[in-house]
Amino acid sequence: MRTIRLASTPSTQDFARHLPEGSVVVADEQTSGRGRLGRNWVAPAGSALLASFVLHARPLASLAAGVAAAEACGDQVRLKWPNDLLLGGGKLAGILVEHRGDRCIVGVGVNLSWAPPGASRLDADRDRLLERLGAALVGWFAAPDEEVLAAWRARAETLGRRVRVELPGESFEGVAEDLAEDGSLIVSGRRVAAGDVIHLREAGSAAGSPPSGP
Repeated sequence: MRTIRLASTPSTQDFARHLPEGSVVVADEQTSGRGRLGRNWVAPAGSALLASFVLHARPLASLAAGVAAAEACGDQVRLKWPNDLLLGGGKLAGILVEHRGDRCIVGVGVNLSWAPPGASRLDADRDRLLERLGAALVGWFAAPDEEVLAAWRARAETLGRRVRVELPGESFEGVAEDLAEDGSLIVSGRRVAAGDVIHLREAGSAAGSPPSGP
């Protein structure tokens, strides 16, 4: 992969959008970083791995990216649907996947030397993690769908627990039962293709940490 390194940029995702497949943009700082569902990404300069990878688009890209990032970060890392990384119950990293024709822009933010309150961080060398992450993404983006689904289930923190699903105009609670073949989350028999899924300790009580990444 061709790596472009920036001291500061509004967003690695925006910078990578028009680059060819096989490109990687990594920055020390993002001034207008963003995550899923319009959230902002804020981290002190040099405290996180902030990178966007330009890959060939594939089905289940969001889940494949989550599996790859979790693999790169270590055996103890778990997944919250669709692709938040959890470590010790706190959010370690977030991923934003955007499709552009036959390309897929995968933005990854991993807390390294700093994390917001309630979140987790990974004591790892940024360049070594970037190398592991790039290799894992290439491998999992080439894997069959059934292998991606199986690997995601094996690291799932979401499955089997009660969750609250927040959708535009409504929210509901239920048990996260499984993944559908298209990567949707099945919650008490209902398919959820997009939206915010909040882990609950018990009915009405949220678990986990506030958003801290893409």
